[in-house]
Amino acid sequence: MGKPAGHRMRLSGGTELAYVTAGDPSNPALLLLHGFPSSSRTFRGVIPGLARVAHVVAPDLPGHGQSDVLPTASFAAFAGAIAELLDHLAIGRRFIYLHDSGAPVGLRIAMHAPELVSGLIIQNANAHRTGFGPLWDATLKFWSEPTRENEAAATVHLTSEFTREQYTGGLPEDVAATIGGEPWVEDWRVMNLPGRMQAQRALIADYANHAARFDAIAGYLRQWQPPALMLWGRHDPFFDIAETLSWMQDLPRMEAHIFDGGHFLLETHAEPALSLMAAFIKRTQERAAQPP
Repeated sequence: MGKPAGHRMRLSGGTELAYVTAGDPSNPALLLLHGFPSSSRTFRGVIPGLARVAHVVAPDLPGHGQSDVLPTASFAAFAGAIAELLDHLAIGRRFIYLHDSGAPVGLRIAMHAPELVSGLIIQNANAHRTGFGPLWDATLKFWSEPTRENEAAATVHLTSEFTREQYTGGLPEDVAATIGGEPWVEDWRVMNLPGRMQAQRALIADYANHAARFDAIAGYLRQWQPPALMLWGRHDPFFDIAETLSWMQDLPRMEAHIFDGGHFLLETHAEPALSLMAAFIKRTQERAAQPP
């Protein structure tokens, strides 16, 4: 049960969702949600270790990895697909790992059933206006003025070069050199499969709906105060490091670690991240088991 295993399930709408599981189902459930433009492969360096303390569920979000494209690409639709997966696996309480575009999905799931959230693991995930750095200027303009010209400017990053930048952008050369292989090559291959690029364009527009929920998200965090662990790559060129302080203000008891890494932190810091995640899960479960 500890060895990662790949699966597929047919969603109610007829498309298929790919996902990986590992670990004993009697252990605490951990839902790992990746970001753009990757897949569950993001977690390949930590899943075996996490499987020793958790029942790991790592889906490829629709239109990513080996999962089919949905008829309508939106974060609400993605959350619906992941909710189906959780029901299919009879997952009750769960830890949720939030990264990049996986955050709008995971936060919808958390806010829909806050009583089922054992804890949040926040890794370069944006949920506040402070996260929008200069690279978001064209996207913000597109949201406010959705012209064809502004859409073209907001989607100019859908290139092989920028796909690589997701991994290496902002990183010191010695840190970038520790990335194994070229994971962006597979990401770019998948992005060019039928329907995938259109889905990515739709998600750029739909991220505005995630931003419109920022106040509601802050309200959820402040009211429910889920146990939380932050793992943040300080060289992320896409989400401003000021975002870390906003998370801390909403979750004043959150444990936070800032690494000499980038947007895809697990590509360079899988080992220390794994250690912190495993300890967080065990510690949180022990506290939950203590009598009030």
